[in-house]
Amino acid sequence: MLHKTRGIVLKTTLYSESSVIVQIFTEKFGIQSYIINGVKKPRAKIRMNMLQPLHLVDMIVYHKTNTNIQRVSELRPSPVFRSIPYDIIKSTIVLFLNEVLYKSIRQQTTDEHLFDFIFNAVCWFDETEALNVNFHLAFLLKLSRFLGFAPSTQTKSDQSYFDLQEGEFRSSPPVHAYFLDKADAALFISLFSSPLEKINEINLENKTRRAILDKILVYYTLHTASFGEIRSHQVLEDVLS
Repeated sequence: MLHKTRGIVLKTTLYSESSVIVQIFTEKFGIQSYIINGVKKPRAKIRMNMLQPLHLVDMIVYHKTNTNIQRVSELRPSPVFRSIPYDIIKSTIVLFLNEVLYKSIRQQTTDEHLFDFIFNAVCWFDETEALNVNFHLAFLLKLSRFLGFAPSTQTKSDQSYFDLQEGEFRSSPPVHAYFLDKADAALFISLFSSPLEKINEINLENKTRRAILDKILVYYTLHTASFGEIRSHQVLEDVLS
C-alpha cells in the first residue's frame, strides 16, 4: 500500500554503485530506512542532492510492517532550501545538528510533536535572513523537551547552580563535575526559554558560546544512551570562530 508522508533526511549510506539506503525521520512512521535505486544516474528522478542531511521532503512510500528496509515511490524536496546549502555557516550548523539528531532520536513509531518541532525549526533557520549563530544552542535545548529531559526552569533565590545530571537548580554545587554556575545557568535557561525569533538578542562571545555548547553536549551525553562523541563538533567551532 502507498502512503504519503513528510520526511527529514538523517543519513545516506552507499549501497551499490547507483543505490543508497537512506534513514529518514518520517511524520507518519517514525525513523525508517529506504532503499533508493539509481540516484547517481543522469536522469534519476531522486538525486543525491535531495538526500543531504536534514533536507525536508515529501514522499510517497511503500510501507510494510516488520520490514527493515522500505521502498520509495516518489520523493521531492519540500520546501526547497533557499539558504542552507549556500551558506557555509548555516550548512555547518545543520551538519552538526544532524549528527546530534541521528544519535538522539530512537523513534521507530510516530512522534508528530517531535517531527513538527524539527521540521518547523529547520524551515525557520533556512528562511531567516539574519545569520543566527545561537540557533544550534537553542535548538538542542528546546529539542530536549521532546526527548524527555528538558531542564527545569524552576528556581529559588538561593539556587545558583544548575545540576546537569539531575536537570534542576541547586543551592550548592553537586559532588560531581556536571553543573553550571550562575552566569552559565542563566544563559542555558534563556536559550531554552526564548522563542527562536529572539535568540539572536542573547549576546554571547565566541568563548562563551563554545563553553555553553560543550555543556549542552555533556547534558545530552548524561541523558541519552550510547550518545558517544560528536565528530562535527570541532568543525563547527572552527567555522564559527
